[in-house]
Amino acid sequence: MDYFNYNRRQSSVVQIGNKQLGGNNPILIQSMANVSTLDTNACVEQAIRIIDAGADYVRFTAQGIREAENLGVIRQELTRRGYTNPLVADIHFNPKAADAAAQVVEKVRINPGNYVDSKIFNIREYSDEEYNAGIAKIRERFIPFLHLCKEHNTAIRLGINHGSLSDRIMSRYGDTPEGMVASCMEFLRICREENFHNVAISIKASNTVVMVQTVRLLVKTMDAEGMAYPLHLGVTEAGDGEDGRIKSAVGIGTLLHDGIGDTIRVSLSEEPEAEVPVARKLAEYVQKRAGAPRVEGTVAPGFDKIKPARRKSRIVEGIGGEGIPVVVSDRSNGLSFEFNPEAKPDYVYVGAVDPDSLPDNIKFIVDAHRWKEKENVFPYFVASNAAEMHNYNASIKFIRLTYADLNEEMLAILKNDPSAVVILSSHHANGLGAQRAFIHKLMASGCDVPVILQREYKETDVETLQIKSSADLGALILDGFCDGIMLINQDGNVLVTDNCMFGILQATRVRISKTEFISCPGCGRTLYNLQTTIAKVKKATSHLKGLKIGIMGCIVNGPGEMADADYGYVGAGVGRISLYKGKVCVQKNIPENEAVERLVELIKENGDWKN
Repeated sequence: MDYFNYNRRQSSVVQIGNKQLGGNNPILIQSMANVSTLDTNACVEQAIRIIDAGADYVRFTAQGIREAENLGVIRQELTRRGYTNPLVADIHFNPKAADAAAQVVEKVRINPGNYVDSKIFNIREYSDEEYNAGIAKIRERFIPFLHLCKEHNTAIRLGINHGSLSDRIMSRYGDTPEGMVASCMEFLRICREENFHNVAISIKASNTVVMVQTVRLLVKTMDAEGMAYPLHLGVTEAGDGEDGRIKSAVGIGTLLHDGIGDTIRVSLSEEPEAEVPVARKLAEYVQKRAGAPRVEGTVAPGFDKIKPARRKSRIVEGIGGEGIPVVVSDRSNGLSFEFNPEAKPDYVYVGAVDPDSLPDNIKFIVDAHRWKEKENVFPYFVASNAAEMHNYNASIKFIRLTYADLNEEMLAILKNDPSAVVILSSHHANGLGAQRAFIHKLMASGCDVPVILQREYKETDVETLQIKSSADLGALILDGFCDGIMLINQDGNVLVTDNCMFGILQATRVRISKTEFISCPGCGRTLYNLQTTIAKVKKATSHLKGLKIGIMGCIVNGPGEMADADYGYVGAGVGRISLYKGKVCVQKNIPENEAVERLVELIKENGDWKN
């Protein structure tokens, strides 16, 4: 991996029906149906909508043998209508369903956490003999499945999810990246021993920090054992709307920037065909870095690419140190002083505007020459050169720099001026690489100046802005390089831009400003209207800043895959919901029409409610 420049990881090639995954093939886009797999017509019609939206293949749940066998009927009807894109069966808990599906579709996804091992949240100590007996049991069941897949030219995906690790793995590793990788490697080693190479991997979490760290660790582990299997990327239970797009772009985009990823799915709690253009935009945007001029940079000593710690910076009036990253809003063009109360920036940059026209009680930043004219009015300015930094004495001296500006003279100024704060811009076609190289140069030289990350776009489409900025800023923040952010979208709505900045900070878990909803996209196992329910839960609880609420369609996704939610709303059957406190079910099978009200009561009973 070239840390500063885009180079796609060279994976092995997997044949999935008429599509090749990995190697030099394009990044494939997929989605998953959310209708009953027993409803052939609904499945066919939805698959056609997904494929027409641009998906390369479609996944269906197959919770039992009947559903798995009916995938063969769906396959035949789609082929008859001219749609030959591969189909994927999604299996949990039922190896016999996996066997049936392998005979009728092009790919089968199994979850190592519940394929053979138990998953009943029963954590106990396992002796080495008991632990190894569990691996032997996997071999006994998994090897015949591999032989069946060989016979029918069926590919498989090992789909490991945070929160759905087996009790055996949990007992030794806990719910950690190391545990997820260990679970995956048990199955991969068997695949290699059996000379079965038509296998891809996904290793997902709803927490973007965990998801990125785990995939990076898996790649390192596979490299060490001479494996290069292709990777499917996704952030589970990302949610809907703005939050779902930002969270997905942060997690998937960061790894794509690493060159990792051969197929992606953006999991939105919306109609599945809505996922496809989001994924396509993200993949195409990141891959544009491949043609950018090289950035020459050196990784700072001690930097851990797998689990990077937050860069150590000094504190300048609350910016830097261990404090939460600040948000700087650009209002220099077409000034507006309207703010969303839940996304109010810490600083507002107004450029060269006349200071007399500004409202009170806002921390304004002006250009240095304007500050000099009225230095008693403003405490902060943005310098454009070393002379302004040296000759003026504001309490915070912001200076906008690019990687090209970071020479020895500038390094000395930044080290020795305790009021300096960098606004790190980039006009390079490979902006991410240039900004990474800038910060690594600071780290290598021992310069602890706080850094605010600035990115600039010209997007009229809000979704495109969310995708690009989340992928770019998210990668830097997850590397630990953020004392603040400043997002500029020329001629865009400043409230949208402000919301996007707060959304990115929330998605990277460095600044929490609202309720986090961990909601699955739904599938054929979902027994209630997921989108309507999400809207109701959000309406009732969206003011509970910092609380994490999982909204899951079925027991497969809850409680396991809402791994770090504070409360859970989980489908238990037709018209029935179970409520969770953490991973503990506290109310079972309550009527759906009472469930949101009962969730509110549960939150109140536990002291987490705020009016």
